[in-house]
Amino acid sequence: MSYSTADSLHPVTLDDVRGAQKMLTGVARVTAMEGSRHLSQLVGSPVHLKCENLQRTGSFKLRGAYVRIAGLLPEERAAGVVAASAGNHAQGVALASALLGVHATVFMPNGAPLPKISATREYGAEVRLHGQVVDETLAAAQEYAAETGAVFIHPFDHPDIIAGQGTVGLEILDQCPEVGTIVVGIGGGGLAAGIAVAVKAIRPDVRIVGVQAEGAAAYPPSLAAGRPVSVENPLTMADGIRVGRPGDVPFALVEDLVDEVRTVGEDQLAAALLLCLERAKLVVEPAGAAPVAALLAEPGSFAGPVVAVLSGGNVDPVLMQRVLRHGMSAQGRYLAVRLRLTDRPGALATLLGVLSTVDANVLDVSHVRTDPRLGLSEAEVELHLETKGPVHCTEVGQALREAGYTVID
Repeated sequence: MSYSTADSLHPVTLDDVRGAQKMLTGVARVTAMEGSRHLSQLVGSPVHLKCENLQRTGSFKLRGAYVRIAGLLPEERAAGVVAASAGNHAQGVALASALLGVHATVFMPNGAPLPKISATREYGAEVRLHGQVVDETLAAAQEYAAETGAVFIHPFDHPDIIAGQGTVGLEILDQCPEVGTIVVGIGGGGLAAGIAVAVKAIRPDVRIVGVQAEGAAAYPPSLAAGRPVSVENPLTMADGIRVGRPGDVPFALVEDLVDEVRTVGEDQLAAALLLCLERAKLVVEPAGAAPVAALLAEPGSFAGPVVAVLSGGNVDPVLMQRVLRHGMSAQGRYLAVRLRLTDRPGALATLLGVLSTVDANVLDVSHVRTDPRLGLSEAEVELHLETKGPVHCTEVGQALREAGYTVID
């Protein structure tokens, strides 16, 4: 199936999204909508989480990939498809291709997380590792398409992809008809554009807020310029939205239909991921947590009811460990302190005794005696502590100073 939109000012219409929804019946899950009491209290109105992290393959990407590949002509399917991705799009293309009986070749960067590489292979795709960054991988995939005739499946810059992602918007309106604001992460813009097409056609009063990571925020300067512009060396742990340039097709839709694009920092992303895990019991990748990060940053600026789209849950366990520790630190629940003490028997035990009086849980201790910066009778100790928040961190520092220890900044 291929969509015809010649009678519309937009490359994707509500009819296209509804057609995609019919096509995805029995393929993509209608994902759950979970309420969040904590976020609702913070925002001052009901907040619901649209759980695309629980979609097949762990993200919304299956929707667009399936619609795009299903719309290929028989001779195009016979030639196979090729894609480039660090993870979510790769898995969506791999599963969609397997369901449709199409051979898929997926190029992934050499540094892609092993769980994502393994999952893509298990869905049936041929995986080729190339390059260190996605731009290099993308170039290799396009070269392969030119050489073999395989159809290149772009992750966001195609009307069929956007129509498929727009089915998330139709589900939101079914599950929360009274929605006032939808908050969604933006990378290339396919998901936000699709949701905006579907929702604005039915409920033009709904406010749609896009969220980007500060280190990969190409949309604010692009919207200011009135055309897609590139951000050099986009850098963020939210790899799902780490895109240096908006897609031409989604940009036009975002510019016209999305009410606002905000940015969030790495600390805010880490805190949001931690909140989803602790309060909602949901495993969410940093890109998927971006809408929650925006709610945490300015909770009073959203008209409710609010739906935050958790776009994916494919987080590498190693990254999850780092992010959780960073998130705990940002919330004042993890404290690293370095101090010097007199190097004599029992000195470390005395120090730990001081920490026990203020109920600080010691996670790790590094004890150095041989550094040339130290005096003959000095030792340096670095402690990693689990704390209960900013106030508790202050209490720990005060207790150490009152006990005569010099804390090194």
